[in-house]
Amino acid sequence: MELPPGGDYRAAVLFAHCFTCNRNYKAVRNISRELAVLGFAVLRFDFTGLGQSEGDFSDTTFSSNLDDLEDAARWMEAHLRPPQVLVGHSLGGTAALAVAERLDSVHAVATIGSPSTPDRVIEHFSDQLETIEKQGSAEVRLAGRPFRIRRDFIEDARSHRLDERLRKLRRALLVLHGPTDEIVPVENAQQIFTAALHPKSFVSLDDADHLLSREADSRYAGRVIASWAARFLSIDQPELETGVRVSGLTDDGFLCGLQSDSHRLVADEPESAGGGDQGPTPYDYLAAALGSCTVMTLNMYARHKKLPVSRVQCRVFHEKVHAEDCADCETSTGKVDVLTREICIEGEIDSAQRRRMLEIADRCPVHRTLEGEIKIRTRESEARDKR
Repeated sequence: MELPPGGDYRAAVLFAHCFTCNRNYKAVRNISRELAVLGFAVLRFDFTGLGQSEGDFSDTTFSSNLDDLEDAARWMEAHLRPPQVLVGHSLGGTAALAVAERLDSVHAVATIGSPSTPDRVIEHFSDQLETIEKQGSAEVRLAGRPFRIRRDFIEDARSHRLDERLRKLRRALLVLHGPTDEIVPVENAQQIFTAALHPKSFVSLDDADHLLSREADSRYAGRVIASWAARFLSIDQPELETGVRVSGLTDDGFLCGLQSDSHRLVADEPESAGGGDQGPTPYDYLAAALGSCTVMTLNMYARHKKLPVSRVQCRVFHEKVHAEDCADCETSTGKVDVLTREICIEGEIDSAQRRRMLEIADRCPVHRTLEGEIKIRTRESEARDKR
């Protein structure tokens, strides 16, 4: 399970890994974690005979993969919530397309580098087909590893045709594929996309290889899927009366999930401080609050005064300094937090107008809050349903 920071999730996703891969393959982890950071709970599992799953891979078929997916979906329904999204990589995507009709809870399916039919995988060991047909099985090498393939697998793969299933999919479809994919040519994506009815979308993965071995490619795919899927889902947002809700799982270290109305963010610490560097730090958010308030205030002033200002930028730096080194600080001992603000005003305004805008920056509400008296009160609340 990959859960969002804090454990609160918007919807559940079931992930099917590629042929002969497993749930811990790098791309599978990266895509799942990007989905989790963006608010989705993801179950990634090993197909029978792969990774840590029991059973013998040589006894599996495409049909047994569909059964595995359905079993995983039933487990999610019993222990989490029914999956609303199916995501599949390579043959896992083909399986996701084929099994979707069995799962009423699924509203969207995303495929990544997937064959248009399961028998396309046979092309990768076509030189052994005659041996498999005659002897009933043969050892083949896939991705540099040996696997035993039986005649049943070949016959089962050839029996599945997806064209009719795709026309009856009745789920939103996202097809992601790299044009330079040498394992599963991009023509497969075209065939899947053409056969399916709307709503459907295609995203080119540029020069990504089939296994999305570059981290940037897999993380990009995860972000695209999350953004796309949210459009087609009925997502229950946790009730938020007022304020910003922040939650974190104890086992996630410093990683936290932040929610303000429908907006979701994450906070973390850098690796040098023991964090995972998956989001800005709390002090980064403090600096962002001051910077964003400053920009809003100055742009509002420029609009009100009809000044020819095109853009305002603000950089904020946070540091702690010894009180004795701060000439204009009231505190004389210990350390003082200093926020240094650099403001860039783009536009044809004179020096007097610029000076006035810098004075206005000090009137930003967050600035006044930070320099005024602040009281922080703490009270305990009841635990909420993390779903």
